[in-house]
Amino acid sequence: MVFTPRENTAQSFERVVAVVIGFCPRVEVVEPGVCAFAVRGPARYFGGETVVAAKVAAAVAGLGVDARAGIADGLFAALLAAGSGQIVPAGGTTEFLARQPVSVLDDADLSELLHRLGIRTLGDLAALPVRDVVSRFGAAGERAHRQASGWDARPLAGAPPPDDLSVAQEFDPPEANAEPLVFTAKALAEQMHATLRAKGLTCVRVQVQVKWEDGRENSRLWRHDGFLSAVQVADRVRWQLDGWRTKEPEEEREAGGITLLRLTPDQVVRATGQQLALWGEAVITDRVARAAMRVQALLGHQAVLRPLLEGGRNVDEQVTHRPFGENEEPSRAKDQPWPGRIPGAAPAAVFPEPRDAAVTDRGGRPVTVSGRCEVSAPPQTLAVDGGPPREITGWAGPWPLAERWWDPDSASRRARFQLVTEDGRAWLAAVRGGRWRIEAGYW
Repeated sequence: MVFTPRENTAQSFERVVAVVIGFCPRVEVVEPGVCAFAVRGPARYFGGETVVAAKVAAAVAGLGVDARAGIADGLFAALLAAGSGQIVPAGGTTEFLARQPVSVLDDADLSELLHRLGIRTLGDLAALPVRDVVSRFGAAGERAHRQASGWDARPLAGAPPPDDLSVAQEFDPPEANAEPLVFTAKALAEQMHATLRAKGLTCVRVQVQVKWEDGRENSRLWRHDGFLSAVQVADRVRWQLDGWRTKEPEEEREAGGITLLRLTPDQVVRATGQQLALWGEAVITDRVARAAMRVQALLGHQAVLRPLLEGGRNVDEQVTHRPFGENEEPSRAKDQPWPGRIPGAAPAAVFPEPRDAAVTDRGGRPVTVSGRCEVSAPPQTLAVDGGPPREITGWAGPWPLAERWWDPDSASRRARFQLVTEDGRAWLAAVRGGRWRIEAGYW
């Protein structure tokens, strides 16, 4: 069973997890905003999976948090089912997955390639021989084939390791700031991984336990399909602390500082190594990650940002910046059609604030655009921010765009142009209310 709150804030998600634990103590936090547990045991106690889903949903709704639940055989299928609030009956997961498009796979490049090859649904992918898929697409293809076939690499709830492989750090005096705790968590994770490597193991699920000065304790299971690196463990500690620190200020003062941080590899698997592609991969090295986290520990979580490609009609919406280590799922899907988007390659330089411009025709008169997007005359010169005029050697447009017409306060209507000037530069300009502005540049 998977729960995904629609309002994914640290505070609301922490409340959801606390409620779900009341129905099943072993709840895995897949990522901030998604938690899961094996529903078979609670279903026997409460009288069926549908009853469990209704009771948990009612309990979460009582918090004022809008969340969605999904039940299926396997985590991947349950995540898809949660998107529409479905309960897939036992034995029906294969049929449920077969209808899903390949775009639901978490590898956007692979799903796009599969679509171009005529493999449109997960059923089409699952029908292919796994040997052929692996020989063509490698480890990513094998993982996608397993997901399409409804095979989970491991169960949600498994037995913990027989040996005590946990690592811990006590704080005296208690530590009240989050950044030193995250930095300590990374050092503990490296120590834990060194012990695991010596035994030929790797961690795929970790338990993070935090104790406060007043005796309160917060413990969460964090799931990760694959090698859980030291940086990723530290990220999960940060997310867990964020969920606690967004509580009422009075409650935080009563709890005091943190006295203990413990990491326990709750589920380990045999380490089989990692084979990188011959052409290399766009991965963040541990050296870069360590440097980034040191800067964050000194200057704050927002001090190191990474660009993230997203969807959108406007160029300033297509790249956002997220703090290093945060979940990098785009809030706007890139593969949507986005009608009104400027065709062709995206501009390389996007100005934080559009720059004022003047565009005139051959007679020196300002070029205007009517309500029907009719241009008064071909653009001849461009002056940016009051600078000297540049001769326009080529232009394209206009591309009209009307957004949020139903809301007068946020409605926007403008026409965009691409202008090429004599100095070889290309500009993305927009006309709104008779005013020309430069939004971006293609150099």
